[in-house]
Amino acid sequence: MADIVKQILAKPIQLADEVIKWSDGASSFRQDCLEIKAKTEKLAGLLRQAARASSDLYERPTRRIIDDTEQVLDKALTLVFKCRANGFRRIFTIIPAAAFRKISQQLENSIGDVSWLLRVSTPADDRDDEYLGLPPIAANEPILCLIWEQIAILCSSTLEERADAAASLVSLARDNDRYGKLIVEEGGVPPLLKLAKEGRQEGQENAARAIGLLGRDPESVEHIVNSGVCQVFAKILKEGHMSVQVVVAWAVSELAAHHPKCQDHFAQNNTIRLLVSHLAFETIQEHSKYLISKQNMSIHTVVMANSNSNTTKNGDGSAVRHVDEDKQFQSQILHPMGSESTSQMHNVVTNTVAMKSSMNPKGKTTQHSHENNTKPTHKNSKTNHQQQHKHHFTLTGNSIKGREFEDPATKAEMKAMAARALRHLCAGNITICRSITESRALLCFAVLLEKGPEEVQYNSAMALMEITAVAERDAELRRSAFKPTAPAAKAVVDQFLRIIEKADSELLIPSIRSIGNLARTFRATETRFICPLVKLLDDREPEVTSEAAIALNKFASSDNFLHINHSKAIISAGGTKHLIPLIYFGEQMVQVPSFVLLCYLALHVPDSETLAQDDVLIVLEWATKQANLMQDKEIETLAYEGKKRLELYQSRGSKGYH
Repeated sequence: MADIVKQILAKPIQLADEVIKWSDGASSFRQDCLEIKAKTEKLAGLLRQAARASSDLYERPTRRIIDDTEQVLDKALTLVFKCRANGFRRIFTIIPAAAFRKISQQLENSIGDVSWLLRVSTPADDRDDEYLGLPPIAANEPILCLIWEQIAILCSSTLEERADAAASLVSLARDNDRYGKLIVEEGGVPPLLKLAKEGRQEGQENAARAIGLLGRDPESVEHIVNSGVCQVFAKILKEGHMSVQVVVAWAVSELAAHHPKCQDHFAQNNTIRLLVSHLAFETIQEHSKYLISKQNMSIHTVVMANSNSNTTKNGDGSAVRHVDEDKQFQSQILHPMGSESTSQMHNVVTNTVAMKSSMNPKGKTTQHSHENNTKPTHKNSKTNHQQQHKHHFTLTGNSIKGREFEDPATKAEMKAMAARALRHLCAGNITICRSITESRALLCFAVLLEKGPEEVQYNSAMALMEITAVAERDAELRRSAFKPTAPAAKAVVDQFLRIIEKADSELLIPSIRSIGNLARTFRATETRFICPLVKLLDDREPEVTSEAAIALNKFASSDNFLHINHSKAIISAGGTKHLIPLIYFGEQMVQVPSFVLLCYLALHVPDSETLAQDDVLIVLEWATKQANLMQDKEIETLAYEGKKRLELYQSRGSKGYH
């Protein structure tokens, strides 16, 4: 950096020396040339001072100011050179008097700019507390100079002043997107990351918040990621103060939301694992097992290791678990979210842990491991106990140390931001969704949907919506994460059902979408979602009605293997009597999905007496003549096929048509 600044300063210093030299030999306008010489000497002294302090200078304003200064000195040299002309050259050289006033003023401005540059780049310990003000160069863009000043403070001042400067950048970035882009372009990201890594709590929070606000477009996020934000944020999420971790999790969500391509960068730095750990803390007690399993250790291995470490031998050599330690092991599976009474969710957590502990990563029972581990030698048992205890303490100590002493509001906010970050990190990303579903995150989301604070519930629902959207497109993820027999998946689905049946919270729409995304995972006998979704078609807000119709379409779609069973269930629940008025009188956003659903019902169950009694054929005939409903070729084809099937199976005579 110092060498670059010296190279920038070399040419203007040479130009200043030449101006001084040629000013002495001026034969005309001598007084004006002497005035230019005096100001140039002052400017040259400042430039040499800047060269000596090159290691402290902030590069971005240095380039801008020195470029302008170089142009001014070049013009001054041309002017004083004309004043040395003799003879005919002097006669034919015309120098306006205003030229000297203009150059003199420009030299004054350059002196002010370089003086400001020296002051703003001076370390805080050596600087007086005077107000720096704005340099003359700020006349055209004062905000740019304010940004320079704050970034310069970030580069060279005390931790307290750097924290204040980061707060100022937060205000600027929050007020205007253009200011945020200027902060990124002017090199504000590296000193902010340095403050996030080295600063005190307030400074770290301000720096992380500023970085989150700066990542509002893909180019800025790309620059921030290339500056090393993933490593810095991962370290904070692992070891930082929880209030700082809250802001970092929020910043991660902002960066991932505005540039999804950064998702994999965060995943490669263990951000997913750390966020899940925060989500699981005091939600389910087995969160530490996830940390171990990600290091190529199965849940079963950990459980069996605990089993070995808590056993001793009888006189006959058989292994017996201490009663007290057995109770301690059982106490690890506590009721989520506090010491509440046992509930259905508690049973799900307990059953999931028990099932995991009896299966290896491939899902097979590990009887051989039981036989090998129940009769260890006394020496090996003692050694294994010490090593496993030490390893377990190291893993959990770094990740949850001190968290239990945080206030409940901070803990709740941490969970909310962790869920928000996971939501944006997993959006459209199969790899990350698979990583999340293989952890305890699904179980955590289910618990938080039931017991969490309002913001935690919302972000959890949105995260699940993104995961199920990916699962809808990826059959392998759908089968592995949301198979009907999986307790965690069942717990999540039960929570969605509860929310849809209640139908009075902001969780309703993401829950409806999630159920629609999972429509192909339900068995033929699993029709409990149909009735609640059909009820939402009756006299609800257009957004809710539209989402309910879209979800039901995924049940009745020809892509769903059980579309006939689901279509019959929709008809039995009274779906047609709700759909017909929506098609006739509903808003555009409701009309189209309702019409598509009715077409599916006509196509798959054309012999239904209910469809005949509700005059569905007449509705389809009317709808096929409506331009707003027949704009899409696929819908048009579906409508004609449904109408054709109805005409084939239904007799108009039964309704009095002859």
